[in-house]
Amino acid sequence: MKERIIKVTGLLVAGALVFTAAYQNQGQSQTAAAAGRELRMTEAGASAGISAAYDTELIAVSGDANLTVGAGITNTVSAYITDAEVLAAEVRETQRLAAAQMAVYGYTNLGVVQVDGNLNVREAPGTDASLVGKMPNNAGCEIMSEEGEWTKISSGEVTGYVKSEYLLTGEAAVAKAEEVKQTIATVTTTTLYVRSEPTTDSSIITSMPMGEELEVVELLDGWVKINVDSDEGYVSADYVDVSVQLKKAMTMTEVRYGQGVSDVRVSLVQYATQFIGKPYVWGGTSLTRGADCSGFVLSVFANYGVSLPHSSRAQANCGSSISASEAKPGDLFFYGNGRSINHVAIYIGNGQVVHASSPKSGIKISGAYYRTPVKVVRIIHE
Repeated sequence: MKERIIKVTGLLVAGALVFTAAYQNQGQSQTAAAAGRELRMTEAGASAGISAAYDTELIAVSGDANLTVGAGITNTVSAYITDAEVLAAEVRETQRLAAAQMAVYGYTNLGVVQVDGNLNVREAPGTDASLVGKMPNNAGCEIMSEEGEWTKISSGEVTGYVKSEYLLTGEAAVAKAEEVKQTIATVTTTTLYVRSEPTTDSSIITSMPMGEELEVVELLDGWVKINVDSDEGYVSADYVDVSVQLKKAMTMTEVRYGQGVSDVRVSLVQYATQFIGKPYVWGGTSLTRGADCSGFVLSVFANYGVSLPHSSRAQANCGSSISASEAKPGDLFFYGNGRSINHVAIYIGNGQVVHASSPKSGIKISGAYYRTPVKVVRIIHE
C-alpha cells in the first residue's frame, strides 16, 4: 500500500502553523492529477506592526501519477490558500498607501498645525522657554515625542516644542495635508530666468537663485507656470525639481543686525517679523487680518510714525535710493516684473527680507535676492 502525504505550512505574524496529514490509499474519494505538481505562494510585508508570510505546498511523496486525498483535506488546503491571498493583498495595499504618504509629505509621523496666524516653537516644553521658530497655519512637522501638553517636533530647519492642542495627528493630519498640500518647484540652477510666456523668445520678468522654492500654478509641456508674489511667470522644467509638500517652520534665530544699527531699526524688524504667517489680502493693511505687500510695509512703518503711500511703486519714490550692499535692517527692497515695480519687502538683515508674498504664502521671510531687486530705498535716517 502506497503512502501519500499532504503538507501545509503557514506563517502569520509571529506564529507558525504546520499541518501534516498522512493517508493510506484505500480507494477513498478524489484524485488530483499531475503528481509532483507544486502550488507555491509567498507574500511578506510589514505595515503598522502587521507582517505575514505563507508558504503552501502540495507535495506527492510517491512517484505515482495520481494523488488521492480526502475531500476534507482538499477543502482545508483551499481555505489556507484563499486566506493567504486575501492577507497578501491587504499587506500590499497597506504598503502602497504608506509609501504614497511618505512620497507626498515626507513625514513618518505627521503633524499639521491648526492655528490662527502662526505657532511658536520653543526650545523647551514651557512658555518661558526661548523661541526658536514659528510654524504657519497648515504647516507640517515630524512628531518626535509627546510630553504632556507639549509635543516635540521637527520641521524644516527647526526642532523644538509646540503646544499639542494646536496639532492635528493621525488620520486627521493626513486628511488635512491632502487638502492643503502645495506643489513647489525648487530651482536647481545658479540663476533661473522667469519669463512672461512659456518660450525662450519671451521677455524675462525676473531671475531666481538656486534653491528658491516657487509656487506652481500649472505644469505644462517643458515649462512650469509659477506664482512670484503678485505675478505669474514661466520657468523651464529642466531647471527645477517639482514636488508636493507642506509648509515648513521658519527659524527665528538667524537674524543678525550687525554694528551701527539703531534701536529703532532693531525694534521695527522685531515688530514686522511677529506677523509672519498672517494672511495676504489684496488691498489690505491689517497686520493681523491681512495685508498686501505695500499695505504690510505701510502699517509696519506707521507704528513708528512714518507715513507711506499704499503702493509699492509710490513707496519706491519715498526716502533715498541706496545700493543693496549698503542695506541695513529696516530698508526697503523693491522688485519688478521687467516693466515696473510691483512688490516691496522689508530688509531684516542677514540677507533676508520679510514681506506679504501671495495669497498662498501670506507674510513670510525670504532671501533678499530671491528675485533680483530693482531698487533699494532708505526710509529711516539716523
